[in-house]
Amino acid sequence: MTSPDHTARSTPMPVHLLLTLLSLAMMAPFVWMVLTSFKSLPEVAGENWLPQEWKWQNYLQVFRTIPFTRFMWNSLLIASWVTLLQVFTSSLAAYSFARLRWRLRDRVFFLYLGTMMLPGLVMLIPNYQIMVHFRLVDSFLGLVLPAAFSAFGTFLLRQFMLGIPAALDEAAEIDGASKWQIFWLIILPLSRPGLLTLAIFTFMGNYHSFFWPLVMIKSVEKYTLPVGLLFFDSSHGQATHLLMAAVTMSVVPLIIIFALLQKQLISGIQTGAVKG
Repeated sequence: MTSPDHTARSTPMPVHLLLTLLSLAMMAPFVWMVLTSFKSLPEVAGENWLPQEWKWQNYLQVFRTIPFTRFMWNSLLIASWVTLLQVFTSSLAAYSFARLRWRLRDRVFFLYLGTMMLPGLVMLIPNYQIMVHFRLVDSFLGLVLPAAFSAFGTFLLRQFMLGIPAALDEAAEIDGASKWQIFWLIILPLSRPGLLTLAIFTFMGNYHSFFWPLVMIKSVEKYTLPVGLLFFDSSHGQATHLLMAAVTMSVVPLIIIFALLQKQLISGIQTGAVKG
């Protein structure tokens, strides 16, 4: 016999049906992309979702058409460096805003947070002019530096650090620990869920970054994967089937990362929500 508490907590069937339909609607473009990657070019314009003949050689053709491995390595390299630097700089700023006492701290934090309201296109020209001034156009360093600082990352980690008891800082100071030791040995380990959450979001966001690399990079050998995929439209004519195969391969690292770290990601988001 079902208890009243269990009945009260059960989700109504219409909700399950609605969520299922929404899930199918969100999966449809991805399924179409994967199926199209196995079609021949004439089949792409057809009405059938399933290919009449599965063209597995499309994936090998991608590597013959463009330097796909080089483009993917560039994207992985840039995204990894941006993630490393952004997590480090955001954790330092968050520690200063959350644990240290200094004049005008809260006002500076709100000003810093206000930069999140600025659209990315507004900052494009100033960032580009700075890169031109330092002669970093067409370089990996020019892609990494502007993305190494994040107001969102600072805000996210600050929420985690505010939830850590202040008594830990006081006890460490009594034992003679410096501010850096408190940050490195106490605050950072306790903020691990937030650091991991920020790292995942940052890596995913920068791995598929398109507009900034398109503006900054001029050399083909330095193209990131999203920019390199333009080859199919500009240099090799219409090749939708190969483009879909390349895009399918490009999302594989993100799927692997999410599959391996989904528990930590969900836990970090929930912990941040409770502490915030």
